[in-house]
Amino acid sequence: MSYPRLSVINLQQTRGNLHILHNISFTLSAGEIVGVVGRPGSGKTTLLETLGGVLGATPPAILIDGKAAQFGTPLQARRSGIELIHQTPQLVSPLGVVENIFLGRELKRGAIFGIPDMDAMITRTKEMLGAFGLSSNVINEPVQDMTDAQRHLIAVSRAFAHPQRLLLIDDMLATLSFQRQEILLGWIRRAAENGAGVLICSDNLKHLFALTDRLIVLNHGRIVSDRKTANCTPREIVEKIVGTGNREQTTPIIWALENYHKAQQRTDELIQMQSSLAKTLEASDTLNRTLVERLSEQVSAMDLLNGALQETQRRLLTEREEERKALARELHDSVIQDLLSMNYRLENTGSALLSSEQQDELLDVQESIRQVVDDIRRVCRNLRPPTIDNHGLLSALRSFVQEWEIRSGILVSMKIPPDMGRMPEATELSVFRIVQEALNNVSKHSDAQAVHLDLRRTPMDNLLIEIVDDGQGLAVPLNLAELSEQKHFGLVGISERAALLGGTMDIKTSEKGGFVVRVEIPSPYPST
Repeated sequence: MSYPRLSVINLQQTRGNLHILHNISFTLSAGEIVGVVGRPGSGKTTLLETLGGVLGATPPAILIDGKAAQFGTPLQARRSGIELIHQTPQLVSPLGVVENIFLGRELKRGAIFGIPDMDAMITRTKEMLGAFGLSSNVINEPVQDMTDAQRHLIAVSRAFAHPQRLLLIDDMLATLSFQRQEILLGWIRRAAENGAGVLICSDNLKHLFALTDRLIVLNHGRIVSDRKTANCTPREIVEKIVGTGNREQTTPIIWALENYHKAQQRTDELIQMQSSLAKTLEASDTLNRTLVERLSEQVSAMDLLNGALQETQRRLLTEREEERKALARELHDSVIQDLLSMNYRLENTGSALLSSEQQDELLDVQESIRQVVDDIRRVCRNLRPPTIDNHGLLSALRSFVQEWEIRSGILVSMKIPPDMGRMPEATELSVFRIVQEALNNVSKHSDAQAVHLDLRRTPMDNLLIEIVDDGQGLAVPLNLAELSEQKHFGLVGISERAALLGGTMDIKTSEKGGFVVRVEIPSPYPST
């Protein structure tokens, strides 16, 4: 009787009172490649770590070739032909590269009681790492001093250095360059051709649709879909992952995934081109003309790449604003109205039948509900200021600044021409968010007493936004990466929005000791 290479029967996995996996059941045949997809926290890693011996499982939840399997350690699983490649390489730092690849399963001289064949293991290690473009000298370097990419390749080589009955790959393809991803995909296909059952987690739908025979979708620790890859589409899988068939929600996700991987591929190609150009330049100065021409092509390609990435960010920001708008409407139309209705019913309760103490408590409850309603309204205004849709940017800014002054205790003087006029919705929203981020940044970091907001059109008809505070300021020039690490996300967000509008951001310390943020964007007004 022929058995599946892997059978999983009602597999459960918990951590304390939290259920990670719920009644997981599926089979995997020898030579079959199955993809596992799902949101972060859906249970993908827990599933693979359970199958790979990292986490225990109650038998007979796991069967290998029809026999119950229970492994106390990952090494026991590996000795049974189960190879698990983790998201983060699990290496033994004090040991060298060769020892990490063959630890516990050394190649031997002689069939029985053989001694480790170090020459054979070194040769095999150089062949495998060389296939990924690593120098043979890498085997002499300490594992703890290697880059993340090198450590991943060592972990991959360990998995493929021995025959596999079951190969488990946990969402690590994205850590490799595009070329190395293609090499690894070829290794996976050959492993399946040689009879291994393969289970692979990845967010790259293009890889999964090109590689797998079936796709399993996990959602909150449950299998919500198990279909042949040929019988489904990326949109159907994304709908199962996010739990919705709403086209407006799934389309930006699919678009962003596709363009991210295109950008990654093009970036790797450009890196290889740049490396090739450097070697060519060292070899002969006579190739300077070719170098200039190819560099020009590279710059053009980078411009296209940056344009694609900016378009991705622009679409994601637009989607985020739409989600904010929908959430604000839901909070206002549903939650607030329910609370007001509840408060109205409490006000009309027959309080004459209550004691004085109960009446006081009832009044406290009513006041608490009114406070919650006010807080939710403030959240709604932050999510999507209603005045910006009904009355435009200037009214929305005045309303926000007035509320911000009360909340922060910092005075704001505004200089905005009354004839500023309406602008496209996307521009008005971006300008409002820039001012919102700048003022919130002032209240968090500046220790200021007053702020001046200036919004005006320049002689070139561009739009200039200037926010000046009298606080402690920041050292300039600024590094946006360092600001992100220091939680100055406001300035990073302003910079991103300015770039997406085709504008610029300038930040400096004021002569009076405060901080100045200037954003200039191209004219948002229709040409006449």
